Amino acid sequence: MDLAWYALLGLFFASYLVLAGYDYGVGLLLARGVGPAGRREALTALGPFFLGNEVWLVAAMGILFGAFPLLEGELLAGCYPVVVGALVGVILVTVGVQLRSRPSHERIRARWDRVVVIGSALAALGWGALLAALLQGVPLQVDGHVAGVTHLATPFAAAAGLAMVTVVAVHGATFLTVRLSAEAAAAVGHTARRLVPVALTAVALATVVGLLSARVRDAVQRPAVAVLLPVLLVAALLAARAALTRRRPGWALVATGAALALPVVLVGAALWPYVLVSTTDPDASLRVADAAASAPTLRLLGWVALPLLPALLGFQAMCWWVFRGRTDGRAPVYW
Repeated sequence: MDLAWYALLGLFFASYLVLAGYDYGVGLLLARGVGPAGRREALTALGPFFLGNEVWLVAAMGILFGAFPLLEGELLAGCYPVVVGALVGVILVTVGVQLRSRPSHERIRARWDRVVVIGSALAALGWGALLAALLQGVPLQVDGHVAGVTHLATPFAAAAGLAMVTVVAVHGATFLTVRLSAEAAAAVGHTARRLVPVALTAVALATVVGLLSARVRDAVQRPAVAVLLPVLLVAALLAARAALTRRRPGWALVATGAALALPVVLVGAALWPYVLVSTTDPDASLRVADAAASAPTLRLLGWVALPLLPALLGFQAMCWWVFRGRTDGRAPVYW
């Protein structure tokens, strides 16, 4: 049962990164990717999905708190700088998008745009660094507590955070090719194609830093799975670029979404059967089975989660169906 809940936690968090990832990607593009006249259109394209995407983060946090109380305590305590940074970014994006749309002077809107850009960068950096911290291990002591937060200040965590920012930017630009008017989509599609080599470079940098890191090599339980991660990331990004070149934005969006889901899935698989690997005392490493709540608690939570997943999936599908057209009212050619 603990494996099922571990997979469910990964599913919810991966879904959050895929769906909210294009929120933050569009936010990053407000800096330079779209002109002042296109910022409003970009945010309009994002509007119907914006708040609904954050629900997946709430659901993932609910599973973490309820099904994995030991993991929740040590993960948030040992990685609180990046977790708090990511959550601050989420709040800044939400506030910035909401207040920017109110009637105001253009300079005020530009300031809120900068808030959205900063929040998007913080969110992407924070979640990328959190996944890197899991993959490289934490200083978990015999008493079960993480010692300090200095383990976050590593080249691998920084490189992984940067890679997440670039992949999110590609995802956001690809999303706009699906939603914007045909003319605007062609321009932002060019931006998305130019961003793919940047993302590939960032992924390659994070891969090299990870391979050179003794912490990562010691923490990973399944090296073959860990090596598979950058290979599949590169394949997904190249597939996205090929689809954009062939004017198939729907397939490109699927590929960039896969690039954001893959780190969650493969980091969890590379660490199994552990969820936190100790870099100081191997015997202190926390197994998934030990981190999970008791069997009666998991069964009780199952009655809540069982209807929650189809409800969330149904809501997301309904949103995409209702708002499937471009912002100019035309039906897009997805595939």
